[in-house]
Amino acid sequence: MFALLRKRLLEYLINVIRSGEMTERGLARRLNASQPHIHNILKGIKSPSPAFCDHIIEVLRVPASALLRPEDLEGVRKRPGLAVIADAEQKWVSTLRRG
Repeated sequence: MFALLRKRLLEYLINVIRSGEMTERGLARRLNASQPHIHNILKGIKSPSPAFCDHIIEVLRVPASALLRPEDLEGVRKRPGLAVIADAEQKWVSTLRRG
């Protein structure tokens, strides 16, 4: 699941840059990272650690809806022990989309 969330986070960041909301340099400054490091992450040359992904989400206040989609939770629902968690996540994502 982390690989999927990391992929979605990178897609989100690439869209932020392409839309002109922020430059790579501006993103690097906000994240207290070097511009070459951010560039390498965005190009897929380097992979951000889970801790750095958490940092990105926190600093940029990335919405959960940018990372999770209803279809992402379908595979989780098939595992009975996690069904309650999947239902809670689904409700949370739905609430964020309405808000």
